[in-house]
Amino acid sequence: MARNISTATLTPFLPKKGQANGAAVIVAPGGGFRWLSLGNEGWEVAQALADRGIAAFVLKYRLHPTPESLEDFKESMNRTFAAATPPSETKKETTPPSRPPMDLSNQLEDAEAAYAMIVKRAAEWGVDTARLGMIGFSAGAGLTMHCTLNSKSMELDFIGPIYGGMGPVEVPKNAPPMFNVIATDDFLFRGQFGVIDSWYKAGRPVEFHLYQNGGHGFGLGNPNRTSNRWFDAFMYWLEVNNFLAANTKK
Repeated sequence: MARNISTATLTPFLPKKGQANGAAVIVAPGGGFRWLSLGNEGWEVAQALADRGIAAFVLKYRLHPTPESLEDFKESMNRTFAAATPPSETKKETTPPSRPPMDLSNQLEDAEAAYAMIVKRAAEWGVDTARLGMIGFSAGAGLTMHCTLNSKSMELDFIGPIYGGMGPVEVPKNAPPMFNVIATDDFLFRGQFGVIDSWYKAGRPVEFHLYQNGGHGFGLGNPNRTSNRWFDAFMYWLEVNNFLAANTKK
């Protein structure tokens, strides 16, 4: 885990020589924009991608500051999760109070810089820029979606928001194909299918996996949970959509 990040970094995980297929993925770990789960949502995912011949780049993006001590940090995160959890059925309130949108301008800038660096060094890193996507987890899924909806410089060829927000969005023209994953026992699910419906109604390619269980933050998968196989499904989705084959055209 890392927090209070004030300078972004990009860490390449490149396939072994002779195994690269040219595809590339920016990996954005989650943590509520207050910390980064660099292990199970960063390094492990990037290595798994590299083992499949995909160049992976872990983005350690800037975060909102948190208290220095672990105790104060834990207390602040408990408040954050409490605010994100819907009210119980015993309460009369039917909808949680609206909160102002989080400022993600720094995070978007970091993602755009990462994208630009990969494009600039594509030949060095063996990247086919026509097969460059982004995958993110929780807050990283939110950043992936934020980049897709708002960036003027990133031309992502595919996206993979994993257990991110499910609310409806305004889909850009020619939005990239989306692979989306969440579990029914994830506090972010809440029975919503808005983002899936938005992609579908916009006529853009979308694949959605709603798992029976897995909770939140399962990374590559929790043992004995149905969500444990999502990564294999993602790889097959990339293969079927020709993102693992050379000379793919936009």
